[in-house]
Amino acid sequence: MFTRYVADVMSRLARYERIGKERTYFGSIKGFRGVWAEGKTKKECEAELREVLEEWLLLKIRKRQFVPTTRQYDLNTLLSA
Repeated sequence: MFTRYVADVMSRLARYERIGKERTYFGSIKGFRGVWAEGKTKKECEAELREVLEEWLLLKIRKRQFVPTTRQYDLNTLLSA
């Protein structure tokens, strides 16, 4: 379920933009405060953003803190286990 949740969030909520003089990419995920990444290419930024999201989620679950739900997935069910 975790992998599918991450894929769903990345496909629907991740946003990228080019920034700065070097025109690097900045990526963030709406509704996931503190989850952002930068990369020289969009692909690099996306990979970094996915890694940051996964680490953020694992930390939230470990601390038993609320995780945003998606249309199909609710990782908060893992908190009661």
